[in-house]
Amino acid sequence: MSHKIIVVGIGPGDSAYLLPKAQKTIENARILVGGKRALADFSHSGARECAIGADIPGVLSFIRDALAADDVVVMVSGDPGYYSLLDALRRSFPIGQIEVIPGISSLQMAFARLALPWHAARLLSFHGREPHEAELLRTEGAVLGMLTDGRNNSQTIATRLIAHGWSSDDTMYVCTRLSYADEQITEMTIGQAADTDGIGHGVIIVCAHEEKY
Repeated sequence: MSHKIIVVGIGPGDSAYLLPKAQKTIENARILVGGKRALADFSHSGARECAIGADIPGVLSFIRDALAADDVVVMVSGDPGYYSLLDALRRSFPIGQIEVIPGISSLQMAFARLALPWHAARLLSFHGREPHEAELLRTEGAVLGMLTDGRNNSQTIATRLIAHGWSSDDTMYVCTRLSYADEQITEMTIGQAADTDGIGHGVIIVCAHEEKY
């Protein structure tokens, strides 16, 4: 029987939001792959480790070689199904060899903090990528949930949303360090965000003013 790649979602950050099954899988791993923060938080003696960095082909090569000896546990932030290494793994290995343990994404956490249902929200990512222009258009009652990075922040995104028909009076929530002790959620209008120094590396949720919560 061939060994498996077990992709584990480690949640938004604080280990309190890590599923028990995910924690047990990480603790029992003999080969552990993850970002530097994940390895710092969850590494343990006896596990052979590989850090995920810019060299994704190198990480995939490590996993391919390691599978000859044992299962490989790959830790990814949030949930594996939303912009993670899972895409590259699916392109490189048979689907039947991949097992996924879900995690709580930062987007889920942000909507939960606002007590805001997200079944009708448009989920986008500005984290190292660009959404399609059509996804940014304002529609009646629209709710957008967005991942951000340092370059794409609350100010730059607000400016782009106004250019795509959003009102300066629409509501923006800027959520950073979700699940940690220094978590911050700031509510402002899109107009205020466009005129304020940008906040990045988090989640932004915007709501068209007809559907303010």
